[in-house]
Amino acid sequence: MNDDFKRVESHDCPMSTCAAPAGSPCRTGKGKVAIQYHTARFRLVPQLAKLLSVPTPAVRKPGSAWTELPRPASTGTTPVGHVRLGYARASTALQSLDAQLDSLTEARVTRIFSEKISTRATRRPELEAAVKLAGEIRSSGVAVTLVVHEHKRLGRGIELAMLAEALKVSDVGLEFLTGELTGSHAPSGIVFTVLAAMSGMEREYIRDRTLEGHESARKRGKTIGGASVTDDSMLSMAPHLRDQEMSLRDIAKRLVITTGSKKGQRPSPATVMRMLREHDETASR
Repeated sequence: MNDDFKRVESHDCPMSTCAAPAGSPCRTGKGKVAIQYHTARFRLVPQLAKLLSVPTPAVRKPGSAWTELPRPASTGTTPVGHVRLGYARASTALQSLDAQLDSLTEARVTRIFSEKISTRATRRPELEAAVKLAGEIRSSGVAVTLVVHEHKRLGRGIELAMLAEALKVSDVGLEFLTGELTGSHAPSGIVFTVLAAMSGMEREYIRDRTLEGHESARKRGKTIGGASVTDDSMLSMAPHLRDQEMSLRDIAKRLVITTGSKKGQRPSPATVMRMLREHDETASR
């Protein structure tokens, strides 16, 4: 699940030409939903500060007429009521969920989401459904806590950290009934802070390893993606256009490939992103 847009939209856009309020996507000067969030806005989110762009998700209908959406529930407003949602998971079909279901029932949860799915699975439909419902309920002004038998049921390491980060954005609490993290944890608490830091560190690690891999491949004469279509003119123009707060898509429309089999064509936004990233890496050395 990718909730980056929720993190971005938890802030007002600081661009005077946009000024989209929290809860709404960025807008263009022509009153359309922007294809990407403005750089000044997503850089307010520590985990996204080093990205070159954050695309607007399909659910926000980029390119359509912009309208203001409901603002997220304010953390300073006293919630009305409290809903407790439960989640249980077993790694294989042979494992029983009975012990988890019994403990969740005793914890007086309103609804239980359960599934039998491997820890290695990249998607967990029932967990995603629980998180989505929790966010929807919280946005209505009701306090929500996701209750789980043990933190390992949610995942390990980066998976747990990213889930905690998503719950924090929605202002949803966590409660573990047993294990090292037993107890209730508010979104503003130390557990969420530590898990969010783990998520940011892991992303930095993956990013650094990827860049090192690309550099190693280039030294061996291998081409990485669309790197071969760039030239000195593009490398000097792209950062200049980015400084004007142009999106990757708009920058790509201003550039022309001058060599190779794609001569005369426009580079893809992905190629522009890669080119800018390499430019920033070189400039920081």
